[in-house]
Amino acid sequence: MHPHLVFWISAALRIAIVLGAAATCGYFFGTLTGLVLALLGMLTLIVVQLQYLLNLSDWLDNPNSARLPDGWGAWTEIFSRLYKLRRGDEKNQTELAEWLARFRQAMTLLPDGVVIMDDVMFLEWCNPIAERDLGLDLKRDKGMRVTNLVRAPEFIDYIILGRYDTPLVLSVRDRKLIVHVIPFENRRQILVTHDITESERIDMMRRDFIANASHELRTPLTVINGFLEIASMQPDLEVSIRSSHVKLMVEQGERMQRLVEDMLTLSRLESTEFQVRSERIDMEMMLRHILQEAQALSAGKHQISLEFDGPDISGSSDEIRSAISNLVTNAVRYTPEHGAIKMIWKNSPQGPKLIVQDNGIGINQEHISRLTERFYRVDKSRSRETQGTGLGLAIVKHVLIRHDAQLLIESHLGEGSKFSVQFPRNAVATIE
Repeated sequence: MHPHLVFWISAALRIAIVLGAAATCGYFFGTLTGLVLALLGMLTLIVVQLQYLLNLSDWLDNPNSARLPDGWGAWTEIFSRLYKLRRGDEKNQTELAEWLARFRQAMTLLPDGVVIMDDVMFLEWCNPIAERDLGLDLKRDKGMRVTNLVRAPEFIDYIILGRYDTPLVLSVRDRKLIVHVIPFENRRQILVTHDITESERIDMMRRDFIANASHELRTPLTVINGFLEIASMQPDLEVSIRSSHVKLMVEQGERMQRLVEDMLTLSRLESTEFQVRSERIDMEMMLRHILQEAQALSAGKHQISLEFDGPDISGSSDEIRSAISNLVTNAVRYTPEHGAIKMIWKNSPQGPKLIVQDNGIGINQEHISRLTERFYRVDKSRSRETQGTGLGLAIVKHVLIRHDAQLLIESHLGEGSKFSVQFPRNAVATIE
């Protein structure tokens, strides 16, 4: 039956009951009594309806805290429908809150910064990456204009001009960002920031590596080609001069070979396909061999010693040997004659530890953070004298990364250097 029809039938039935009761009383007790009773009954019905309307008004004013009243007659159906609507609304609000929480969690986990603004650029919400990139604080800055928070002139011009079809490259807070504004809805905009600082740094390192490698290879090739040209143009050159030229060409050829070998080693170490071949390494035997090589390179010009009091480790024997040999060789090359070089292998609470310490020329603090970069040299002229390729410490760094080890450098100009290699505790070789 249609709800409207039920309502009218219920109302008519209540009126009929009141009038019927009044008519019965009028029949037995007189017409006046019947009319008074009818009037009182109708007033009672009106008062009851007004009370229900008042209860409904109170509930509509505060639906969350006020209790939905119980109904009578047609009001039962009305309050029942309101109750269903309220439950449906509560369910929708719960689902909306859940979806909003999921959305914000997803936005929080994004690797890019996300800022939600209204149509006049007032901050409504942002994720932690945007706080980091743009220096925002959601609790502090919510409701403030974003152009007042990010004071970069190019960013303000980008926002004012509104030419959002082309992203903005912005340098802010020592970071390089790609900023893009995306209008959505009628009164909101999304600002997205993508941090390209690391990719720019890697691109710059790649460009520097190619330039440096080209320069390092060009130098010995220029020498070799120059001497070959002299030999071809002067076939009657004196034997002593020719011999000195050949000697220099051999030295430059060996230098170029070492450079190519180090570049290939670096490429191999950086390859994700080339896995570490783990094996038990006899550290005492390895370090004594490296000690003998260092003494041969020193030719008696330095005092080189080894203190051994540590365990064997697991890892790639060739890679670990290459890393340690590079550290010791550098110590020999950059320590003046009669200097002292000490190799220490010991166990520490953090795990096995190697220390290569010298009392050589030392390194200025401004250079230490860049020592493991490819082709980075503190003193280029001295590096050429020592026949270094500029890739030794870069190889050390990548070998240690592959073995979960860390390189710590302590040095002061004129006071020597201390290179410490800290291996993890699980690097200790198990007893077979």
